[in-house]
Amino acid sequence: MRHLKILEYALSSLWRRKYKNMAIILVYAFTIAVLASILFLTHALKTEASFLLAEAPELVVQRVSAGRHELIPLEYGDRIRKIPGVAEVHPRFWGYYYDALVEANYTLLEANADHTPLEMLDGHLPAAPGECAIGSGVAAVRKIGPGDDLILVDSTNMGIVFEVTGVFRSPSDLLTNDLVILDRADLIEFFGTPPDLATDISVRVNNPKEINTIAEKIKRQMPDSRPISRSEILRTYAAVFNWRSGMMLSVFAAALVAFCILAWDKATGISAEEKREIGILKAVGWETSDILELKFWEGMAVSLTSLLLGLLAAYVHVFFLGATVLTPVIKGWSVLFPTFRLIPFIDPYQILVIGFLTVPPYVASTVIPSWKAAITDPETAMRG
Repeated sequence: MRHLKILEYALSSLWRRKYKNMAIILVYAFTIAVLASILFLTHALKTEASFLLAEAPELVVQRVSAGRHELIPLEYGDRIRKIPGVAEVHPRFWGYYYDALVEANYTLLEANADHTPLEMLDGHLPAAPGECAIGSGVAAVRKIGPGDDLILVDSTNMGIVFEVTGVFRSPSDLLTNDLVILDRADLIEFFGTPPDLATDISVRVNNPKEINTIAEKIKRQMPDSRPISRSEILRTYAAVFNWRSGMMLSVFAAALVAFCILAWDKATGISAEEKREIGILKAVGWETSDILELKFWEGMAVSLTSLLLGLLAAYVHVFFLGATVLTPVIKGWSVLFPTFRLIPFIDPYQILVIGFLTVPPYVASTVIPSWKAAITDPETAMRG
């Protein structure tokens, strides 16, 4: 009961100085919201990337010319197929297309290519030339569905009409939101790809432990090739998103500086009004431990309120508003994709880190100066 009464008094004390405390909470919550938004967005994108690559082949072989990705000869697939340990080899045909009508980039992929399992929302995948299936993002941005026509401009600057046979999605909107699936013959003709070339080659191996060995053999037999393992792609995604999030944290360092100044101002002293209040409490019989507990609860109330508000604001900003402020930097050129909503993925460890870096410093900056006033003679404290 004693501790509850102290908590009740702490809350009433905060309410008496409500405008000052509200200002502190707003600054505090804004700082946490900025940090949490960057961490939430980065973690969600990395999780989306892991879903995107969950069903990807163990190796993707590209051809490189002058340091750039080039079309790869189909006969490379025949040579790779003969390497011991290789289970499957599939030439892949795909490419990017910029839709000037809605200012968005699409990924065009052949219908029988390896891709993440698709959940058909309506219709079916293309089964004949002149048909296509589209991701839910393309359907939304173009406002079309099964039975409608999708007009795309090919490599010869001619408008080609495709009948939409289905709309799909997958566990990762990052993959399928901008995806358009076409028949292989249509895709080759659309991009004007020579008949003996493919975009790249997917390779599946029997033993995952031999991936690096097979990649070395491919590189040795075909020096102009570039084997890329699934784990390397995941590490690249993680490195890119971590680097961009670090850059954003640097940009918003001003918010961290503002919080540090706020905590330092609290730690360097308390107001004369608060000193008089502590002196009065000591005079009426409060112990030093009671006053420290009082200030502890005041600091915890402000910190936890700010933490919850900041985390809630970050959650809404990232997962409901699409991280409007951070998207251009974290996603990079992918902002040209049809807009998609991230699936909420939150790492509890990140919340613990945010709480540890923000709550204890503020509570300490509240308790320490109060301890100095609590051990002062009550009459001196009441005199200010």
